Amino acid sequence: MHLKKNILGCLFVIGCFFCKSQELSLETLTSYPFPSSLVTGGTGSKIGLAINEQGKRNIWVAEGPTFELRRLTNFLADDGQELSGLKISNDGRWVVYVKGGDHGAFDESEPRNPSSLPIKPKVEVWSIPFEGGDPICLGEGDYPIIAPDSKEVLFEQDGQLWTVPINGGQEAKPLFFARGKNGGAQFSPDGSKVVFVSDRDDHSLIGVFHDIKTPIQWLAPDFSRDLSPRWAPDGTAVVFVRTAAIGGASDSLTVQKARPWTIWRCDLDDGRSTKIWSSPHSLSGSVPTTDGGFNLHWADKERIVFLSYHDGWPHLYSISSAGGEASLLTPGNFMVEHVHLSADRKWLLFSANTGENNDDIDRRHLYRVSVSHSQMEALTKGTGIEAFPQLTGDGGHVVFVKSTEQLAPTPAVMPFQVNASVKLIGEKLIPQSLRDASLIKPKSVSWKSIDGKTVYGQLFEPKNKVKRHPAILFIHGGPQRQMLAGWHYGDYYANTYALNQYLVSKGFVVLAVNYRLGIGYGFEFHKPANAGRFGASEYQDIQSAGEWLAKRKDVDAQRIGVYGGSYGGYLTALALGKNADLFAAGVDIHGVHNYMERINLRATEPAPDLDLAMQLTKESSPVSWVDHWKSPTLIIHGDDDGNVDFHQSIDLIERLKRKSIHLETIMIPDETHHWMRYHNQLKVDRAVADFFEKTLIKTEK
Repeated sequence: MHLKKNILGCLFVIGCFFCKSQELSLETLTSYPFPSSLVTGGTGSKIGLAINEQGKRNIWVAEGPTFELRRLTNFLADDGQELSGLKISNDGRWVVYVKGGDHGAFDESEPRNPSSLPIKPKVEVWSIPFEGGDPICLGEGDYPIIAPDSKEVLFEQDGQLWTVPINGGQEAKPLFFARGKNGGAQFSPDGSKVVFVSDRDDHSLIGVFHDIKTPIQWLAPDFSRDLSPRWAPDGTAVVFVRTAAIGGASDSLTVQKARPWTIWRCDLDDGRSTKIWSSPHSLSGSVPTTDGGFNLHWADKERIVFLSYHDGWPHLYSISSAGGEASLLTPGNFMVEHVHLSADRKWLLFSANTGENNDDIDRRHLYRVSVSHSQMEALTKGTGIEAFPQLTGDGGHVVFVKSTEQLAPTPAVMPFQVNASVKLIGEKLIPQSLRDASLIKPKSVSWKSIDGKTVYGQLFEPKNKVKRHPAILFIHGGPQRQMLAGWHYGDYYANTYALNQYLVSKGFVVLAVNYRLGIGYGFEFHKPANAGRFGASEYQDIQSAGEWLAKRKDVDAQRIGVYGGSYGGYLTALALGKNADLFAAGVDIHGVHNYMERINLRATEPAPDLDLAMQLTKESSPVSWVDHWKSPTLIIHGDDDGNVDFHQSIDLIERLKRKSIHLETIMIPDETHHWMRYHNQLKVDRAVADFFEKTLIKTEK
């Protein structure tokens, strides 16, 4: 009898140890190496990218046919210094990149110092031999491009364009001087000229630099904002986008207005300019606000390709460079994203949320289409997520970022063929503990919002079922984002996917809501009326998501939490202020709380609906709902945030201090909006999880 008890006791201990060893940790879930800035060279099969391994960011390269990744740089500190702007020279000998800054902030080129280093970091352009060697600092600046002959690098510094030999043999110097903030530069195909945009606040011009003795050639200058110049393949002409300049009589603030745009061609020899396409004068025909904006390219056979939203979905179109009717290249009810023109200018590669499965609307798959014919072909399919396609310079392979619900985002490659096999070239960098982790497969779900419109999301259900689970509603930021049925291709949302997996492992039912203002479900979903600061109509989708959770039989309606960052933080704050009876706890991460600070009351000619705008702005601001706030709240913000003013959190916190609620705060000195240091990202994730465990699990009666 004693022997039997001892055996059972040992089995119990072993079983408990096994269960404990299988528990997911935040360290494991956030150990993924995140790839970004994936590029290919203009010739050959060479590729480059930046990989962030728990804050240690480095440049990696590979080359066909094996595409074995090889690390070029040796940055081994979690110092928060971003690597971006990668380029590979046409001769394949050099990789150019930017170190520093916060690309995603409103001022991307502002130096950031999340490590609180005593010496201020810089934003610098660097080059390094593709075969390996010491990095060479080319100068302070951003947004580098490499000349076609692979000998020169142009970059932006203080609103001017600078030039420097790619090998750093001479110091960088200004290429020329022009008024305004000059950027968006492109070398002509033969490298003899440079086209650029001169931003002059309320208007902008397209200029061409020929040489130091020739005056800048301004292309069809007008009272407008001209953008996105692209060279003809033979370098004799340029196409660009024209939009309205900033000015005119004050118009209504609370009513959406069309923002039409046109495409112009200008021939350099005689300066003759021709308008070759005009967008419809409609809301959906307005300037596109999805990835890549206009996605304007001068392609092969005198074809101009671009993206427009005017049929209700962001699609690619093709038109003759002489003008005429534009033909739709990508018909269907889906969005086009991550557009890439092949080096030979014959193919467009892109990702799209469509495919064979009903829930592919919550994924991305790769497609190709000819620049002149609407014959779209799927390159990938299934239950994975594929993004950022790039065709190698020799046209032989597509490189991209792939993920699934289990596989964290990783570089992959496949032959440029339909139904070709995919090779994961970055999987070996993923720690074995994460590869072995058993993750929850999120389910694509939908429900009706308060006004009867359909809203979408992904549901994470715990493996260990109990009668009533606590639940958490996750709200993404942007708001022009879409959460997906697997690991996200964006770094900020790869992290929140990992955090949601951790929360579900702790016993929470988690719902990631894709509310209106987000992308992926068409123009009307993306651009609803009375949204944001002039009505917050999208909030009804948040409330309906909470109510949808509360009605589930496996959810304890008294223990529903809510969290989000940025715009998700804003909507989290609204949820805690407007629906405290529904949301029992919340974490607001660097959200906007007082839109009234953003109304211009000093305009010489006030808007005709200013009073209405002020009233709507007040009602749409979380600070106006503080009197209704009663749920435990955690507010998190870094004080070098380049997207949301740090004062927005100070304002809300000081108001909440006057109320008798449970309030916790975490301020991270010198950190940005994007958690540039892994140490800080992990700190935030752990704080979110601990707060919800404390307020929604440990307080259970």
